[in-house]
Amino acid sequence: MKKNVFDAVVVGSGASGSIAVKELTEKGLNVLLLEAGPHMDKKDFPDNQKASQKIKGIDFFDRARITLSGQPIQARATYISKEYNHLFVNDLQNPYTTPKDQYYLWIRGRQLGGRLHTYGRVLLRMSDIDFKAADRDGYGENWPISYDDLAPYYDKVEEFLGVYGSQDGISNLPDGKYIKAPILTKPEAEFKQSVESESNAKVISWRFSTPNLERIPKGVIAAQDTGLLTLQTDAVVSRILIDPNTGKATGIEYINRTTKKAEQVHAKVVMLCASAIESVRILFNSACSAHPNGVGNANGLLGKYFLEQTPSLIAGRVPTHKGYETDNTVIQDPFCRPTGGVYIPRFENVTSDNGHFKRGFGYQGVVGRGFVPDDQPAQFGFMGFGEMLPYKRNNISINPKKKDAWGIPVAHIDCSFGPNELALIKAQTDWIKQMVLDKGYQIDFCGNALGLDPDSPVFPNESWLTRKIFKMSFAKSMGIGAAIHESGGARMGHDPSMSVLNEYNQVWDAPNIFVTDGSCFVTSGSVGPTLTMMAITARACDYIGKQFESGQL
Repeated sequence: MKKNVFDAVVVGSGASGSIAVKELTEKGLNVLLLEAGPHMDKKDFPDNQKASQKIKGIDFFDRARITLSGQPIQARATYISKEYNHLFVNDLQNPYTTPKDQYYLWIRGRQLGGRLHTYGRVLLRMSDIDFKAADRDGYGENWPISYDDLAPYYDKVEEFLGVYGSQDGISNLPDGKYIKAPILTKPEAEFKQSVESESNAKVISWRFSTPNLERIPKGVIAAQDTGLLTLQTDAVVSRILIDPNTGKATGIEYINRTTKKAEQVHAKVVMLCASAIESVRILFNSACSAHPNGVGNANGLLGKYFLEQTPSLIAGRVPTHKGYETDNTVIQDPFCRPTGGVYIPRFENVTSDNGHFKRGFGYQGVVGRGFVPDDQPAQFGFMGFGEMLPYKRNNISINPKKKDAWGIPVAHIDCSFGPNELALIKAQTDWIKQMVLDKGYQIDFCGNALGLDPDSPVFPNESWLTRKIFKMSFAKSMGIGAAIHESGGARMGHDPSMSVLNEYNQVWDAPNIFVTDGSCFVTSGSVGPTLTMMAITARACDYIGKQFESGQL
């Protein structure tokens, strides 16, 4: 780079980072975007329609090859295949550790756009049942913001990205700004009618963004259009540079991914959007004389209250329907499998307390969309996501004895379920299992982070060897972390003694550092975190812009 002094430097180019650079440059700031992985564009996303015309199964041999290529952890991701594995990290270069008696599945993507290339593009709003959860059940802390604080930023992000969805009038899943309503398949429409007639749950269509066929994140393109963005890929951030006298950030040090040479850049504002675990890792690795225990850790809470969601998965066949359907009324992505499906929002502990567990769960699924020949039964699949309570014991720290390929100490992830999550995940699994059985569906497998359901079949039409391998590997493939909705670790709050960030995502101890990815979450909720991270980022950027105008930053 010819220039190394900027108004702001943003770390990470995924969901939060891409929105950050758009918002900051449009406010007139000169911004540097640092991305740890390589540049990617259209050439890296070939037409994969042939791949989508394959019956989705165990894919054991594909996963074995991916494992041998250096991705033994990423190979467990439900979405991965030989067509997509270049969008996931090399685990040998990017290790992490856990306690000996624990397991955590950390799925990552390091490239321009991060995990925007591999998430399902589902964008759901959180509500005050999430932001003010402690008021309802007395557990933990409330967020320092409400739904009304985020609503205009939800609007802004949805309108910018272009989102399909329907106006459903569900209080705990607020409606948004949608282009049009997607279409349910015939078996999905039948499933909706059945579930809603037999329970208090609602079944709606996915709410998902239009595909980004340019492949460079839309926010990055918008920022480039301002002429105020400098983009630096292959920049593995090692630490934040700190003024020893003021304790404020002066810039970033990063390691060139290919040459492994250290570089430094300087800025008035540092914005971490690297993902929940990575941003906490950077704050810890930035320990210095002004912040001896890590930046933002004066109260000892950095890394604490790490969160995930409880994952479960059920799949099988629909004997009453043959073949598959695709919603051609929405734009489909030729690189990815067809998008769309049904979503079942949280319905437990919404209007009254069920007395069995706190919080709740939801499901994202498809019925009759996966490719099968016209003469074969349609497929179904549902993934459940339940809320984990915030426990101080669940935390991210640094393992100084283990380093990545660039010599940077790795993250140590200590995360486990409590009794509430064990009760919730059992109910989460049992409910959807009963729903599909009531519809006459045939289950191929059913399980959750604790393992396979002992009362359900396991791929009855596969060979004994395939079934055995699947049984042996399922618990880790669906283990804690498989939801890929990690959050917390640098939570927001009103009280600097009880949080790492204030309500505008400023680090209490270093007010020119902002953290707006999932690490700022106070609770995990049961919906996907992506849209909320984007809205929080847009809100923080508004604040930064006003602070710049007033000379406070």
